[in-house]
Amino acid sequence: MKYLPLLVFQFILMALYFVFVRYGGDKHHDVRGFEDTHVMIFVGFGFLMTFLKKYCYSALGFNWFLAALSVQWALLCQQFYHMKDNIIYATKESLLEADIMSATVLITFGAVLGLASGLQLLLIAIIEVAVGCFNFWVVADKLQAADVGGSIAIHAFGAYFGLGVSFALHLGKKNTEATPQATRAPIEDLSGPSYSSDVTAMIGSLFLWIYWPSFNSALTSSNTEYQRAVINSYLSLASATVTTFVMSSLVSHHHSKLDMVHIQNSTLAGGVAVGSVCNMHISAGGAVAVGIGAGFLSVLGYRYLTPILTKIGIPDTCGVNNLHGMPGIYSGILTAVFATMATKEQYGEELGDVFPAMGGENGITASQQGLNQFLALVATLVIGLVGGAITGCIAKFLKPLSEQEKYNDENDWELP
Repeated sequence: MKYLPLLVFQFILMALYFVFVRYGGDKHHDVRGFEDTHVMIFVGFGFLMTFLKKYCYSALGFNWFLAALSVQWALLCQQFYHMKDNIIYATKESLLEADIMSATVLITFGAVLGLASGLQLLLIAIIEVAVGCFNFWVVADKLQAADVGGSIAIHAFGAYFGLGVSFALHLGKKNTEATPQATRAPIEDLSGPSYSSDVTAMIGSLFLWIYWPSFNSALTSSNTEYQRAVINSYLSLASATVTTFVMSSLVSHHHSKLDMVHIQNSTLAGGVAVGSVCNMHISAGGAVAVGIGAGFLSVLGYRYLTPILTKIGIPDTCGVNNLHGMPGIYSGILTAVFATMATKEQYGEELGDVFPAMGGENGITASQQGLNQFLALVATLVIGLVGGAITGCIAKFLKPLSEQEKYNDENDWELP
């Protein structure tokens, strides 16, 4: 019975699709990257979150549930800002954009993995999609920021929305759940992995790693821009991976041994960090440098920053701040730098494709574009953190998980 309201919401979505959505004909029928992004959303993200020893059913199942719900809702919310005669024309590109927007929900899911109930997760998803689409409109339409791989509007937003939710869900918790030590029953620690769950999580990491260049390059405009985005993404991912392995052996708790948490996650940070600049003229060496920086940033974040966040009351189960948040900020700062350096001589006719606001006779200057990039990053962080905190406060009205119920499939699944 607890999920029955979601069926009501599904019927509402059905009605909205009947009223507002029509087929878009052959427009954007040949858009790149839809199938690969689809695999990332449902297979990559799902398996990446199966590392908890007794939460694999929930990681895969809720990932599927959340993504299927979010894709439908995101298509409506995103296209609401671009309706023609009160009609939304669905194309392969709009489906791709909805898939990409659903990634914000799955990133937030990672922040509160095992800490929020299924019903809380679904409520958070519905609110987050609406807020995320508003943020995307601010970034892409109002500020006209270049963010082809979504490092700002997708990765940074999803991470800090998730941390805002996590903070709100745990705000005041120590006072409300204080229990005399003598009467407190021992609780099995389910917050870590097992050998087999870490192996299944690596499946997700590998799928994400392989398909990430398609994700970053999917919304490029020209063949040259597309190829540049693929090359830059691949090189950044490769250099981040090498850096991750080396750094993990240097800073892991057992010196010179590798930490699987780093290998599963920080190897992907290069894809996030290069996302917003992958279609820009950053040079092949620059792409490698971006990946190296992302590897350093992510591994050090997992090793030193995540424990600090947990201590101050902001749990981050999957470490989304280290994989999506800080690399997203890093990418946003890089976009401001490279936008400021962009010239007509360097980009030629592609200038308006990479930086839409700079195209045409009345285009803005490179310095103005750089400022817009920085403002887009700031707006995303503010909207994400505030929106997440408010959403977390709303989600607290639903029945939360007790300490015994956290990280445990038994609450929602029939287990063999």
